[in-house]
Amino acid sequence: METILKTENLCKYYGKGENEVRAVRSADIAIKQGEFTAIVGKSGSGKSTLLHLLGGLDYPTSGKVWVKDKDIFSMKEEELAVFRRRNIGFVFQAFNLVSSVNVWENIVLPIGLDGREADVGFAEDIIKTLGMEHKIHNLPNTLSGGQQQRVAIARALASRPAIILADEPTGNLDSKTSDEVVTLLKASSQKYGQTVVMITHDEDIAQIADRILSIEDGRVVEQG
Repeated sequence: METILKTENLCKYYGKGENEVRAVRSADIAIKQGEFTAIVGKSGSGKSTLLHLLGGLDYPTSGKVWVKDKDIFSMKEEELAVFRRRNIGFVFQAFNLVSSVNVWENIVLPIGLDGREADVGFAEDIIKTLGMEHKIHNLPNTLSGGQQQRVAIARALASRPAIILADEPTGNLDSKTSDEVVTLLKASSQKYGQTVVMITHDEDIAQIADRILSIEDGRVVEQG
C-alpha cells in the first residue's frame, strides 16, 4: 500500500521564551492508504493541534506535511483550500450540520459547493451502510446525537476524500453510541478503502483501529 499521508520533523510552538508551549515536536508519521489510525493522548497533549496540521487547517512552526505526495504547506492559501476540500474529509466533535436543510442535502452540500455533481449511487450506499436511509428527509434537529454524527461521517465520505480526519468524533456521545459510531467509521474504512485518522482520549475506543499512535507532551510514538 502506498503512503498517503506523511510528516517530516513537524513542529508547532506557541508563545516565546519561558511561556513557549511545544504542542507538537518533531513528529514523523507515515500513514498508508486504507489504514485506520488512532492517535491517543490526554487533554492538552497536542493531539488536536496535530490533526489541524495534518489537515492544513493550521500552519506549522517548521516541518512538512505531504498528502498524496503533495507538500500542502508549499501551496498558496487558495490552492490549499481547494486541495483540502477535495482530498480531506473532516469529522469533528461538534456535528457542524446545516440546520435548515435535510440529511441528504447536508451530505451532498460540500460536493455542490465545489462545483461537482454528487455520485448519487455512492452517497446512497454510504447512507445505507450507516443505517440512515429512512432519515434522509429529516432535518438535523429531529435526529439523536449519534444519528447526527452518522450524517457528518456520510458527508465526509461522500466526496471520496483521500483521507478522513476525525477529531474526538465520539466526544459528545454516550458510550454505547460512541462504540456504534467508531464501529461504523471502521466499517466505512474497510468497505471503501478509506484512510481514517482519528483523535481520541479514550484508549478503549482506539483499540478498534489498525494501529495506534500516542502523543504525550507533543511527541508522537507508535504503540505496540
